[in-house]
Amino acid sequence: MKFSRAYVEITNICGLSCSFCPPKNQPTLTMPLAFFQTAVEQLKKFTDEIALHVMGDPMVLSNVREYLDVAYDAGLKVMITTSGFYLDAVRRKTLFHPALRQVNISLNSFNKNSVSRSFETYMEPILALCDEKLSHSEDFFINLRLWNLDDVHSEKLFNEKLFKLLENHFSLEEGMIASSISGERQSTRLASKILLHFDRYFEWPHLENPTSSHGYCQGLSKQIAILTDGRVVPCCLDSEGIMELGNLNETNLGKILTSKRSQAITDGFSKGMCSEELCQKCSYKERFAKGGIND
Repeated sequence: MKFSRAYVEITNICGLSCSFCPPKNQPTLTMPLAFFQTAVEQLKKFTDEIALHVMGDPMVLSNVREYLDVAYDAGLKVMITTSGFYLDAVRRKTLFHPALRQVNISLNSFNKNSVSRSFETYMEPILALCDEKLSHSEDFFINLRLWNLDDVHSEKLFNEKLFKLLENHFSLEEGMIASSISGERQSTRLASKILLHFDRYFEWPHLENPTSSHGYCQGLSKQIAILTDGRVVPCCLDSEGIMELGNLNETNLGKILTSKRSQAITDGFSKGMCSEELCQKCSYKERFAKGGIND
């Protein structure tokens, strides 16, 4: 069994309240570094890459470099997803760690929060990170995420403002970004290994969702997630641990992945069936039917 990626939530602290995210009902926690090291030692048998994110923002941690050191020593590549609100000069230096493969910055976080800083002030450290990467010819990717597309173009004004700023900063032809959007999942190259990634809004799975369906998902075939308290879940969208498969504080990962519940999930997906109610109430799995991936 080999996963493309394991999501490890080193903290569930975000510091924001984005309208597109579900409310956080779990206690505020940060995964102890010693436990993270234990988790990584078990994970490296099952994956070559970890993403330090489920709900929290790893860049809120002042010692995130220590987590990167642990991953690097274990031979794992790391993906970080951040809102972009915690990218001061000191934190930006952390992102030039040799363990980093990709940094995702969720640009719509600014648009969907009540914050005191201006749009230009928000974007300044993000663009500084891009410039620093280019000046040092660093090999990691920067993925500027704009997952706010919908049929009614509800974020048109914000997006147009962003496109103009990016086109000016990266010396791109005026209107190039807008003309490249097809309304589907895609990326536009801004500079060497710096991409603007588009996608549509999606609905988080919830047991109260009115629709229910079966289908295929990459949970437990290409990904798993470990929450801050050690609970193992099939995918990064189960931030509440509803489908807890086991806890690394109590059981090793090998046993968790071969449990009856884990096997029922993987066997079901292989037949296009969802053995878990939360999976049945999740519309994100429809993207996999179209060849989408959760990157």
